Amino acid sequence: MKIDMLAIGAHPDDVELSACGTLLHHISLGKTVGLLDLTRGELGSRGSAELRDLEAAESAKKMGAFFRKNLALADGFFQYSQENLLRIIEVIRWCQPEIVLANAPDDRHPDHGRASKLTADACFYAGLLKIETEYEGKQQVHWRPKAIYNYIQDKDLTPDFVVDITPFMEKKLELILTFRSQFYLPTSKEFDSEPKTPISGKDFFEFVKSKNRAFGRPLGVDFAEGFIAHRTPGVMDMFSLK
Repeated sequence: MKIDMLAIGAHPDDVELSACGTLLHHISLGKTVGLLDLTRGELGSRGSAELRDLEAAESAKKMGAFFRKNLALADGFFQYSQENLLRIIEVIRWCQPEIVLANAPDDRHPDHGRASKLTADACFYAGLLKIETEYEGKQQVHWRPKAIYNYIQDKDLTPDFVVDITPFMEKKLELILTFRSQFYLPTSKEFDSEPKTPISGKDFFEFVKSKNRAFGRPLGVDFAEGFIAHRTPGVMDMFSLK
């Protein structure tokens, strides 16, 4: 298995909410994409882990991702540990991505910052020869992605660059709504019986669109997603900048 991009999220739907427009854009360019969820989101106030498993699989299929894996770490309580680093390293070495997308380094949900640190360090350690791992019974070779970028989530962090997702905005909303247990879907029989959360109201989709519209404004496009770089990005020529 060799892919171009691996998007990692602490919870199922993290990637859809903040980075799936970018993934859809690159899939349209012929790039291959994989998804890795660290937890099953079992602490979510709405739905269940089993339901979110089904929703995540459906979203990945609609997106056109090559695979979606889940490490089933403890939602809310996973720690920065050698064991958890090694589990992420194994997936990185298995699919050998050129680019990794990760959670925001600082956000409203404490899991997001921890997942960001775990992912960044796992990307580095995956390239060390003396860290030995096996996956599905096979000895792995070292692999370090060329770049890791953090997508921006709830907090208004300043991006280092943005990606135009205008042609994919409607598809992005469709993928988010695949997580029917979590978001506004009044046609669902269970909708009114489930607890109300900050993301279950109709206004949350306006927030998502407004955030993407704000990222797009400096670029002169309708919608964009913002990313934070771990190193200074380079360009081949200054006329490539927009």
